[in-house]
Amino acid sequence: MDHLPAIFVGDAPALDFLNSVATPVDTPMDWLADGEGLLNWLEQAQLVPGAVLSGVRAHARPGQLDAVAGQARELRDWFAGFVRRHKGHPLPPDALTQLEPLNRLLASDARFSRITASAEGLQLQTDRRWQAPEALLLPIGEALARLVCTEDFSNVKACEGAACTLLFVDHTRRHARRWCSMAICGNRAKQAAHRHRLKSGHS
Repeated sequence: MDHLPAIFVGDAPALDFLNSVATPVDTPMDWLADGEGLLNWLEQAQLVPGAVLSGVRAHARPGQLDAVAGQARELRDWFAGFVRRHKGHPLPPDALTQLEPLNRLLASDARFSRITASAEGLQLQTDRRWQAPEALLLPIGEALARLVCTEDFSNVKACEGAACTLLFVDHTRRHARRWCSMAICGNRAKQAAHRHRLKSGHS
């Protein structure tokens, strides 16, 4: 299977993860359709070091990565429902109870700290034991948790493009962003408005 470059317009890694299934140029695409797709997406998103991905690819049993990709799609579908329910408004007090599946994922992490040397001297570094391919879901879970804990959901929006499914955080000064990309959906909307004006002028 050919894997096209993924879409990164969400202005937040968690929303880029949700945008890993989309319909660019009228063709449905799922960048997490299989295990290799998941590895490619994680590399493009820079959520997992390349050396780790190479090691996981080399040591995974047949079908194991495809199974993890299936888990990633389930996580994506669940979190997409959460985001679409709450986008455009501050998160309600009961949001924590709705996030229990995410907390269960985060609780499975095998992280540790160690002292390392750098040009600046000794520093404390946090690392992760990538004990199984399922650990690839952990940096995704962290990205989802950061979205929930650091972003104002009032600024989480869906692109206003007629057929677009992409989500983004509006970090513009006036929070006036409407499109996933001005080059794609914004331009389409301008063209549609122009055609409508021409039609109205001739009617």
